[in-house]
Amino acid sequence: MDMAARPYRSVLYIPASKERALEKARGLPVDAIIFDLEDAVAPGEKLAARETLKAALQTSYGKRTRIVRINGLDTEWGEADAKAADAMDCDAVLLPKVESAAQLDKLAALTDKPLWAMMETPRGMLNAAEIAAHPRLKGFVMGTNDLAKELNSRFRADRLPMLPGIGLCLLAAKAEGVVIVDGVYNAFKDDDGLRAECEQGRDMGMDGKTLIHPAQVDIANECFAPSEADIELAKRQIAAFEETVAQGGGVAVVDGKIVENLHVDTAQKLLAKAETIAAMAE
Repeated sequence: MDMAARPYRSVLYIPASKERALEKARGLPVDAIIFDLEDAVAPGEKLAARETLKAALQTSYGKRTRIVRINGLDTEWGEADAKAADAMDCDAVLLPKVESAAQLDKLAALTDKPLWAMMETPRGMLNAAEIAAHPRLKGFVMGTNDLAKELNSRFRADRLPMLPGIGLCLLAAKAEGVVIVDGVYNAFKDDDGLRAECEQGRDMGMDGKTLIHPAQVDIANECFAPSEADIELAKRQIAAFEETVAQGGGVAVVDGKIVENLHVDTAQKLLAKAETIAAMAE
């Protein structure tokens, strides 16, 4: 399956150094896993984590997208991480704190894997368009914790302080047709807060949510999947429009709302997404 066509409702971070977590992830209903060699691994464990991850990826993770987050190329581990990931059975390499397309050029010279970028700094937000346009880039991951730190912003449930930056990344990702997944929600026992933030990201256009705990998976999967009501409406919109066209018209009406070509296109994409998600569960 093409990487862009895969679902990314739930994208779970797993420390590459934790064998038990790596094994447990095989049974979780997540769409993608970020195997983390960066923040989740202590400096003294970096080299061992690389080998632990390489061994873990030799066993299948099913249909889940496998993304390896390396250390920055400006660190003592980054270049070796990239070369090691290139030899691993993974789907993409994720570079932290990307602020320019030139950084992706350096990574592209070290691996033939598809590239993903962590978007987590003000400069990264301002350069999102050029980063998204890189020919090897396939996805954005929002690093909202680091962004909040850089902005010196306070926590707000509506995330108002960081919406301009998130919006720039969304525009860039949509313009270039790359995947974009939202940042983590830190309070992993707060289901209501997680649901609200998932719904906000979904409504903005995010493809899914990065997660820090398995307990968050079900809510993310639910929020970023088409509901039964969504699917039923999409089918009715398509049927109504096709009937109108057959009668020589160009605009249909469903539930008192106009349905045009653009609405049908959205409905078809929604049904395709639902079918892809169903295939993930098989």
